[in-house]
This record gives sequence, C-alpha cells and structure tokens, in this order.
Amino acid sequence: MSELRLTSEKRLRIFTGRGYPELAEGVAAELGIPITPTSAYDFANGEIFVRFEESVRGSDAFVIQSHCAPVNKQIMEQLIMVDALKRASAKRITVVAPFYGYARQDKKHRGREPISARLMADLFKTAGADRLMVVDLHTSQIQGFFDGPVDHLFALPLLTNYVGSKVDRSKLTIVSPDSGRVRVAERWSDLLGGCPIAFIHKMRDPRIPNESVTGKVVGDVKGQTCVVIDDMIDTAGTITKAVDALYADGAKDVIIAATHAVFSGPAVERLKASNVSEVVVTDTLPIPEDSRFDNLTVLPIAPLLARAIREVFEDGSVTSLFDGLS
Repeated sequence: MSELRLTSEKRLRIFTGRGYPELAEGVAAELGIPITPTSAYDFANGEIFVRFEESVRGSDAFVIQSHCAPVNKQIMEQLIMVDALKRASAKRITVVAPFYGYARQDKKHRGREPISARLMADLFKTAGADRLMVVDLHTSQIQGFFDGPVDHLFALPLLTNYVGSKVDRSKLTIVSPDSGRVRVAERWSDLLGGCPIAFIHKMRDPRIPNESVTGKVVGDVKGQTCVVIDDMIDTAGTITKAVDALYADGAKDVIIAATHAVFSGPAVERLKASNVSEVVVTDTLPIPEDSRFDNLTVLPIAPLLARAIREVFEDGSVTSLFDGLS
C-alpha cells in the first residue's frame, strides 16, 4: 500500500492583472518569488477571459490590480481572476488593490444616489475574496463595507520620511486642502516633530464633480514651507488652487504630497503651470512618461505591499502598517 503523505506547507502565489503589471513585478521581486503565469485576453465584444497556467490548489493567493484607467475594465478583470481562483480551490484569496476604485462614492450626498464603494466590496466578497488589501482609502469607513479582514495600509511614513529629509522642519507647516483631512495633517505633524498645521476652507457643489471654490487659508503660513497633503490628485483643480492661496498668504515654498497620482484630464498641465516647488506621489498607479515632469517625485510603494503580504502570509502582525506610525 502506498503511503499517503500530508503536508501543511503553505504556498504563496502572486497574480497580476493587465492594468499595471509593473507594480506586481516590483512586489514579487521584493518577495523573491515569481508571478504565477496567467493567460488573459479580450474577446471581440470586450468580454474578458482569464486562465492560470499552473495549479493554484491550496495556495495563499494575492491578486494585485490597481484600479487605473479604464477603471471598470481593471475591476472586472480582478473580479474574474478572483472567481477563477475560487473555482480552482485556492485556500485563501486576498484582493490587493493599491488604488481602490469608486472610493469617493462612500456615502449619499443627496437622494437617489448609489454608495458605489460598498457595492465594490460586495462584488469582491461575492466573487470569492477572503481579504482586502488597500493603500490610503479616501475615507477609512470603507473598511467596514467588506465582510472580512481589510488591511488598510498607509503611505504616510514613506511620504513623511522623504519630505522630512528635504526641508527645514523648523519652517514647515502641514496644510490640509479641506477640513476633512485635518486628522491626517495631525499625523503628518506628529511624524515630523510637531510642526504647525493649517487648512484651506473650501466649498464644493456635490452636483459638479472635480470642482471646488477655494476660500481662505486658516492658519499662519507666512514665510513657511507648506506641504499640501491629500490622498489623491485627480484633475488637480482643487490642489493647485490651494497652492495659489498659500502663496497669496505669504508662503515661502509649497510642496504637494499625495499617495495616488490619478492625473485625469488637465491635471498634468495644471501642475506644470502652478508655482508648486515639488509634487511628491507614490506609484500606486502607473504614471506614463508623458505625464511626468521635472518637479515630480515618484516614491515606490512595492516594498510596503510586499511587507504587508509577507506578514499576512506568515500570520504576522500588520498593525504598524495600519497606523502609519511605524
């Protein structure tokens, strides 16, 4: 009688969609493992087909796909990959979405509107995801939309370490572009030695997307190096207006620091035309060469993702990656 051999050894597998494979390659390199080969293509009518070229049975699967443009295609492809893994008997499936699509639609501003961020979480759960891993959600409440563990990672230490090494901290002021991100500004201040905080009072019409009216600066910024912080730069309208308002109030220099470089529509031209000293972002989203400019600095996010994936796989602690104070 042949001996039946049982093993409890776990297998870590990294998968990537076609939206931003370079990021997954960076993560895999940090982990020292290859990306599992995948066959994916579009049918003539736009439907997506995915098949994994190796067995994934019993594996701890991490499906990396940042929801870059075209957003809906990247999301659908990731959902299909999760479904394929579930049907192929993967042991645990973690959706890694460094930029989580529809995160701004996290509540109803008026009647008869969707809460699309919740719908996204429901779709991934239904597809078979056991866990979500994201970076700098638009609002932290989105974690509660997913019925399972959510690893909400922060790029805060990465950004603060870079900015702190570039400026005189005694002349530094952290600026929130609106009152809603003052808490994040406080965390920036904590990591940079208790520097002062200011914010921009702004008004936004919920009926008009990507547009706001920038009001006055609340706080003393005269002669200061100001760092305007945000989770993303989309069309750059709001944030470049904030830059202008700070210079008008006597700021010496203004730096923009944001996690996600969405760079939609006129964003790049607006940033180039502004007087901002430097724009600091991470590479959670692909930034093509024609969207890069002289004073743009792009920090790699792959080491943070790889560290979180390793901790999850080894059943370690990711608390320090949650609180942004590691």
